[in-house]
Amino acid sequence: MKAHAHWLNQERLSIYPRIILALFLIICLAWVFRSKNIVDLNGNPLGADFIHLWAASHIALAGHAQDAYSIGLLFKAQQIAVPESRVVYVWLYPPSFYLVVLPLALLPYIAAYWTFMLSTLGAYILVLRSIVRGSTAMWCLAAFSGLWITLIQGQNAFLTAAIAGAALLCVERRPLLSGLFIGLLAIKPHLALLFPVALIAIGAWRTFITAAVTAITFTALGTGILGTAVLTRFLANLGYARLLLENGSFLWPKTPSMFAFARQLGIPVREAYVVHCIVAAGAVIVVLRVWRRCQDWNLRGAALMTATFLVSPYVFDSDLAWLAFPIAWLAMNGLRNGWLRGEREVLVAAWSLPMLIAPIAVASSVQIGPLVLCSLLWITVRRAAPVSKKDTGGVLDVCFE
Repeated sequence: MKAHAHWLNQERLSIYPRIILALFLIICLAWVFRSKNIVDLNGNPLGADFIHLWAASHIALAGHAQDAYSIGLLFKAQQIAVPESRVVYVWLYPPSFYLVVLPLALLPYIAAYWTFMLSTLGAYILVLRSIVRGSTAMWCLAAFSGLWITLIQGQNAFLTAAIAGAALLCVERRPLLSGLFIGLLAIKPHLALLFPVALIAIGAWRTFITAAVTAITFTALGTGILGTAVLTRFLANLGYARLLLENGSFLWPKTPSMFAFARQLGIPVREAYVVHCIVAAGAVIVVLRVWRRCQDWNLRGAALMTATFLVSPYVFDSDLAWLAFPIAWLAMNGLRNGWLRGEREVLVAAWSLPMLIAPIAVASSVQIGPLVLCSLLWITVRRAAPVSKKDTGGVLDVCFE
């Protein structure tokens, strides 16, 4: 008996990304026309989050790197970049990341923004193209909301996603290079928490040791160049970051973690941490089992990059640019081996997640991020287990040529 055609056919997969891409372009043009001196009506500059990267660079180049951890001094530096900006930021990055952004203020703000964003976007696309190629894949990537959220906000997710993706692609054949990439994630250490779990699971000790040495060396280098006060102030500000996460209700709609999910439902801080830790422990166990029992490197990578958002409570919508990698790996697996029920719907939900979490959370007080991420992790685990033919659906009539 002939299987029913799935709703996500070749024609729709070709048309829908183009429509969404057009909408993003219209939104960006509307922002430009409604802005004055690259600042919108709410006082947000172009690439709003990028402004504190430029400001920290400006402070460091003036010889006072530790002052970036002072909100007042950082805000004054931001106004040098964009005088009309009224957004207040906190500098919470470690010395390793500080070292990465150090040269930015050598350029004017707009030039620095485009230099940083386009260079990291190029690295992001380059790594992704080693997984998928072809016009269909590129249209889906061009319309991926995680890409646009990161670009519009001026965030660093292109850089971290490219590093994480490259690390996973190199583990099997180039273990030392993989360890080097993993160590570079010291720029945002909370996004690297699951790499040690995965490496231990498969006994990749050369990669593990290389990653540890790289992370320590990178952090020490940043501390040596910028001063020990930078490391001290960074560690002191971790408490402020925790309070911001626990009580900053304005951040929860943009935070796709189980902790934010619980807090937005009104659950007290202690109980919210308990809920988060239970889910995080489950995610760690899943990654451990997938890496031990499954030999498919694509599924291993999909499990790790998805579970990362269920382990760290401090993640944001721009970080979801990472999801392009598990979506690509799972799509390729489905096209090659046949689809299981509900998988394509979950992939579409994950692809749409970055642009949906904040509006839905504001409208309904429900943070859908962990629900979609758990679903994505579930279909990864299901694929990692042996599946009989009778459980598979028809293959989607589309290919990433």
